[in-house]
Amino acid sequence: MTPTQFAFSSMFLLGLTGLAFHRTHLLSALLCLEGMMLSLYMALSLWALQLEATNFSASPLLLLAFSACEASAGLALLVATARTHGSDRLQTLNLLQC
Repeated sequence: MTPTQFAFSSMFLLGLTGLAFHRTHLLSALLCLEGMMLSLYMALSLWALQLEATNFSASPLLLLAFSACEASAGLALLVATARTHGSDRLQTLNLLQC
């Protein structure tokens, strides 16, 4: 495993670990998801550069667009839950109350 692959896989695993163990606030969960998506974006773009293939050049852009849409939907959800429930703590959110 090259150092670059190790760096991107450790970035992804750190985001996954943060998502699994630090789920107290919705904002921290969204930041962990965004970190995972950015590590995938950088790994995919470097992989396309290393292969020198033009077939994979659109894949990082599609992943980046998906990541931006995920971030905007997550922030809208954060604002909506903060307005309705008063906080962004995940323990206060209950689907049966909505």
